[in-house]
Amino acid sequence: METGKDIVVKSWLELQEALFNHSWDPRLSRFRSSHVYRGTWNTDFNLLTSIMRIGSEYDKLEPHLLRNFRKYAHYDAIPPGNSIWNWLAVAQHHGLPTRLLDWTYSPYVALHFATADLSKYDQDACVICINYVKTSEYLPVPLKKALEEEGSNVFTAEVLEPVAPSFKALENFQQEDFVIFLEPPSLDQRIVHQYALFSMMSRVKADLSTWLLQHPELYFRVIIPASLKWEVRDKLDQANITERVLFPGLTGLSQWLKRHYTHS
Repeated sequence: METGKDIVVKSWLELQEALFNHSWDPRLSRFRSSHVYRGTWNTDFNLLTSIMRIGSEYDKLEPHLLRNFRKYAHYDAIPPGNSIWNWLAVAQHHGLPTRLLDWTYSPYVALHFATADLSKYDQDACVICINYVKTSEYLPVPLKKALEEEGSNVFTAEVLEPVAPSFKALENFQQEDFVIFLEPPSLDQRIVHQYALFSMMSRVKADLSTWLLQHPELYFRVIIPASLKWEVRDKLDQANITERVLFPGLTGLSQWLKRHYTHS
């Protein structure tokens, strides 16, 4: 699906330009991007969360899923502060269906996920880029104030918990949907190496794709033609953006070796 905000690149150099030409911050006189990135192996503008895929009544199941995850999780998994938002991050990190979506501050990490699946090299890929700083303009006043007092552009559980301690509190701020970006605690090296954060809509049934189409100034997409994927993949490997680094441990090592020794 084309959104009208698509930049189709034809070379590695054009790809670099598309991903980095918005990163200059005149206030700091530094290259500090206000965007976050999500790489996908095709160009479908689909930002459905994992919980949306488990059945039609997923909104009713959300509290039960999280409650039972907390109940049965090993004591070593208890996140700092025992906040519901840190629990949600832990649950997402370990594969529980949640309302969270994975993003990264690194365009190269996003490119990895756009090109990691060799079986999809017959299809164009894309990187979705969202101006997470500007999304805060649509936050309800108490949440804006919490960010301003913290001097931050994204939430942590420690910042969010005092003003929104529950799903219901988040939803009750205003009728209009909004998105927040939430940095998880450093649960393990995977979170750290992937430079990861999450997006979360104010309602579990709210669709980020729909919301972005209503606010087109907040995002754009970089389309990577299928014919360019191998070059991107090889150059990412040369830059050490691989499964071995992004998924520390034997599983990531095995995934990297399998892909590295697979020929086109």
